[in-house]
Amino acid sequence: MGLFNKLKSEFIDIIEWTDASTDTIVYKFPRYQNEIKMNAKLTVRESQVAVFLNEGTIADVFLPGMYTLETQNMPILSTLKGWKYGFNSPFKADVFFVNTKQFTNQKWGTKNPVMLRDPEFGPIRLRAFGSFAFRVKDAGIFLKEVAGTNPDFLVDEINEQLRNIAITRGMDAVAESKIPVLDLTSNYDELSKLVTDKVRPEYNELGLELTKFLVENISLPPEVEAALDKRSSMGIIGNLGAYTQFQAANSMEAAASNPNGGMMGAGLGAGMGMGMMNQMGNAFQQNTFNSQTGTNQQMPPPPPMSQYFIAVNGQQTGPFTIQQLQGMIASGQFNTSSQVWKQGMPAWGAATTVPELQALFGSMPPPPPIA
Repeated sequence: MGLFNKLKSEFIDIIEWTDASTDTIVYKFPRYQNEIKMNAKLTVRESQVAVFLNEGTIADVFLPGMYTLETQNMPILSTLKGWKYGFNSPFKADVFFVNTKQFTNQKWGTKNPVMLRDPEFGPIRLRAFGSFAFRVKDAGIFLKEVAGTNPDFLVDEINEQLRNIAITRGMDAVAESKIPVLDLTSNYDELSKLVTDKVRPEYNELGLELTKFLVENISLPPEVEAALDKRSSMGIIGNLGAYTQFQAANSMEAAASNPNGGMMGAGLGAGMGMGMMNQMGNAFQQNTFNSQTGTNQQMPPPPPMSQYFIAVNGQQTGPFTIQQLQGMIASGQFNTSSQVWKQGMPAWGAATTVPELQALFGSMPPPPPIA
């Protein structure tokens, strides 16, 4: 009885694989030295394919379903074994189950920045990452080209190669698309399709099918992103000359509210700030950025203005325009005895000796009477 049970255990009559993992692509049925019993039951579940190998040669492939193994449904194996007139004895063959489901959420990403030529910015470096999904399309090709006789072939054993193919061919597709860098984020779907079409043939050579390729993010180096942020800020600000004047006005207000600076410091700060504001405003007016067209518009320079320097405590301040001096008269920071100089004057002189400035003092109202 013991001998009968031993002989019975050497014959396999049920062949199946219930996959409890999520990353197994190929599983070899553990036959060892046992023989498969003729008329044994073979169960191939959905998302599986069973491949019979005879002495290392791929024979019959079984799609999902339940089979009773006979010479009729194993024509290739019957030919390899020489079963010309039928065969009902146990036989030896290797059985591999190949998982044909999609292996999703496989990550890809550039290890180093990729150099591309952008039509607007010229040579530029990009980083990109995303995910992809694949499945076994041809179990026979996959076993011959990739898995071989490995009894348990997992996703990790081929994932690195698939990622490298996706990145290399994918970045080539991005470069060939000629899509400007600033428009890449609005063309992720188009890029995904381009990369899929580019990568799919090489996956097919391995017996695989690329079912999904997603571009999740394309980013620039930090310093380039910072420069783009500044450019965006310029576009939002619009009129840079007006913005500069606004900033100068805020500085003047802050200086006037400083109790340690006094009115003298506020007045001089206002005059100097106005002088700097005019110079910067002139520069911006001559070359103004149009945020709508993305071009620089050349503007004519302003007409020349007379500018005066004032001596305060032995120090030269200015230059100031007549309009600025008029405001300084009202604050008491400029009077008839103030020493002034402008281009063309041989030496410093009192404000009343300059004809252009005499009119300023005559236009100011006298001080109110003392009560």
